[in-house]
Amino acid sequence: MTALVELRGLRVVRDRRQVLEIEHLAVEPGQVLAIVGPNGAGKSSLLLVLARLLKPERGEIFFSGRPADQLSDLDYRRRIGLVLQEPLLLDTSVFENVATGLRFRHLPRAEITRRVETWLERLGIASLRLRSAARLSGGEAQRVSLARAFALQPELLLLDEPFSSLDSPTRSRLLDDLHALLAETSTTTILITHDLKEAARLAGWVAVLLGGRVRQAGLPEQVFSTPVDDEVAAFLGN
Repeated sequence: MTALVELRGLRVVRDRRQVLEIEHLAVEPGQVLAIVGPNGAGKSSLLLVLARLLKPERGEIFFSGRPADQLSDLDYRRRIGLVLQEPLLLDTSVFENVATGLRFRHLPRAEITRRVETWLERLGIASLRLRSAARLSGGEAQRVSLARAFALQPELLLLDEPFSSLDSPTRSRLLDDLHALLAETSTTTILITHDLKEAARLAGWVAVLLGGRVRQAGLPEQVFSTPVDDEVAAFLGN
């Protein structure tokens, strides 16, 4: 099976300091990959590279078996969805926030309405469609961000610590809902997190990033139970 996303020989430098060196990392279609690591491990830099917001010094990125640099920035970004730690919603209604990306893509009005209503319902926020984004709780705002991303029907969904600012009950409910949606839609997803419980709950594959390098990758139960060395074990609390 051709990987949806594949990184080869990737090196990223920021402020004259190497922050990432990844020899190989691949994500299969429909797979949910969690990238776990402590603060400063290079997780966010990796996500920025995958979102094409940060250019690597060297290396290749393949998308569906094709060199990603053969795609324009616009074409590439239209194939991905991005949800950040902070929702970054527009100062307008919930409905309009979810519709924004679809309007940029010039979809017919009826299709925009259908998709927005579908994802507001599936994320449990249909009753908030007319509410101003400024009046949402943290959990509600992150649900709007997820609805906005899913409405685009992305080939690749990138999640950057999307639950870290939420309280425990809100986070737990959202994790359950997202887990069900990812399974239902088979959306290929890369989750950046330092929370091992989140990784185990959502992902079918886990990669441990330490010092900018992938030190171990595999099934969650394998990685968490059998770390490859003392440094990985220390991070995993094993």
